[in-house]
Amino acid sequence: MSRVVVLDYGSGNLRSAERALARVGADVTVTDDLTAAAEADGLVVPGVGAFAACMAGIEALGAGPVIAERVAAGRPVLGICVGMQVLFEHGSEHGVVTKGLGLFPGGVTRLTAARLPHMGWNTVAAPAGSVLFAGLPADSRFYFVHSYGAADQGALVDVGATVTIAHHETDFVAAVERGPLRAAQFHPEKSADTGAALLRNWLATLSTGD
Repeated sequence: MSRVVVLDYGSGNLRSAERALARVGADVTVTDDLTAAAEADGLVVPGVGAFAACMAGIEALGAGPVIAERVAAGRPVLGICVGMQVLFEHGSEHGVVTKGLGLFPGGVTRLTAARLPHMGWNTVAAPAGSVLFAGLPADSRFYFVHSYGAADQGALVDVGATVTIAHHETDFVAAVERGPLRAAQFHPEKSADTGAALLRNWLATLSTGD
């Protein structure tokens, strides 16, 4: 059974993520212990609310280097919602730009849409070769709650990332996969059977190294 740490830095649906991962077969711990986060088979970086607040929590805990070192060493990391957004170089909210972890190129900005937040179920367009969406039907729906997102698909493709797109009045990045670093803008822990299938796919990478 793979050991997964859900990083507790003061933000995120910690218990929902814990329960969802346990249901698909992970040995899950929710903790702010950076040693545990470094040594786990898989690390989940959750996040809800504002980009700046999440980055402040990560910095206060000193978790940024642990996340970066895991990625550099080929150790799996999964970002969820704002936990995905902070993996980018920067986030812009209300005219304020906050530095992110810089593990994905580009930034996060307010979605170009009249109806915000983008909240509810939506389909995604996953490319061939996606590990997270392997075996999932093309019309699979996932649960989103957000007003900000990454839109620069080109920068991600240029660094060899696998990019999954969703549409809410405009296209935005729904998920990114680059080596051991994978992330979803939606909430797999709230996405019923499709979310469980995605988490199961991610768990499989912890033992195979894919």
